[in-house]
Amino acid sequence: MPRASNITSAFRQRFLFLLVLFCPKTMNHLSARILFAVSAIFLVFAAVSFAQTPSPTPTPLPTDDGDVIKVESRLIVVPAAVTNSAGDPVLGLTKTSFKVLEAGKPQTIEAVSSADQVPLEIALLFDVSATTSPMYKFQQETAAKFLQKVMRAEDRATVFSIGDRPLMIHGRDTAEASAAAIRSIQPSKQYTAFFDTVVAAVDYLKRYAPETSRRVIVVISDGEDTYSDRIAKATQDLYRTIGKKIDSIDSKTLRRMTAEANEQAAKKERARVLKILQDADTVFYSINPGGSSYQLNTISVFGQENMARFAGETGGTAFLPKFQPIDTNDGLANELNMKRNAQTLDRIFTQLTNELRSQYLIQFYSEAEFPQGSFVKLNVTLTEPAGRSLRARQGYFVK
Repeated sequence: MPRASNITSAFRQRFLFLLVLFCPKTMNHLSARILFAVSAIFLVFAAVSFAQTPSPTPTPLPTDDGDVIKVESRLIVVPAAVTNSAGDPVLGLTKTSFKVLEAGKPQTIEAVSSADQVPLEIALLFDVSATTSPMYKFQQETAAKFLQKVMRAEDRATVFSIGDRPLMIHGRDTAEASAAAIRSIQPSKQYTAFFDTVVAAVDYLKRYAPETSRRVIVVISDGEDTYSDRIAKATQDLYRTIGKKIDSIDSKTLRRMTAEANEQAAKKERARVLKILQDADTVFYSINPGGSSYQLNTISVFGQENMARFAGETGGTAFLPKFQPIDTNDGLANELNMKRNAQTLDRIFTQLTNELRSQYLIQFYSEAEFPQGSFVKLNVTLTEPAGRSLRARQGYFVK
């Protein structure tokens, strides 16, 4: 690069040359002092021009990171409840108390949070259909007392009704407010959109529950679905396919065809909703008010199987109490059975309370490569299992 002194000297020489060339007479009359002053002005402009000329920025040399291997890991959260042989919560466990296998391979547990360290978010789903009406009142009252017993000041509950569409009765609130909302629900003879209501509850918890909370869905229902969108669509599609021939089909055959179409749709819904529960790290619990009478028809059996599958895969429990009939012609027997049923339901909610109070959140980082959307099997055990029972989610879907 040329030096600044050389540039200014050349500029001055060119200026004097041009002045002599085009103004010779003027040059003869200029004094040396004037000539020097004019030259100095042009020197200043030359210097400024040189100073504002941008210097080229050198191109940076490429850097060599070497053989760097980047591994993306996923944080997996596994809810797990531990109780003793009496059903009481086992407290004080740490990460050394558990072992986790992911697809059969041992994992390093990063942290374990206990129930008293993590706030609880409950979505309670209450079936208002006619299938549960005989024991409606004491189910309602026991559920309200359950929330008041299990929830702490920092916990929140949301109340939904299971009718012909998902309906949020009361948004996330304290135990007292949520219990009052449960007591306000009125029974009806509506169809039941069971699957749609479970999905609505999961979506609500995902949106409004804190990330660090324990998300739990508690369902009081027989699990039957007669009106979720995809179930209703299956019936509509069937009738549309049959068309005008429907008049020539006897009622028994039509009922069978309708039941088969709904069953196929329900199986797809079961798989879809289970995946939604797993993706949201939500534990599913259910209490079937129908008791042992669920075996009376295939729809009721399938409903209980729905809830058992959801609970088993997410680390919850599907309770199936043995209720006594309360709608017989013997009023005294009905009254006695009502008390027995209330005691049974109270024991179930006590067990549920213990499980929620004994719930841990086990966290580990998965660095294995699995296809997107695939199901990864988990196996959680205790290092000291004697006299203890553990319930934990059975796996997760890769997001």
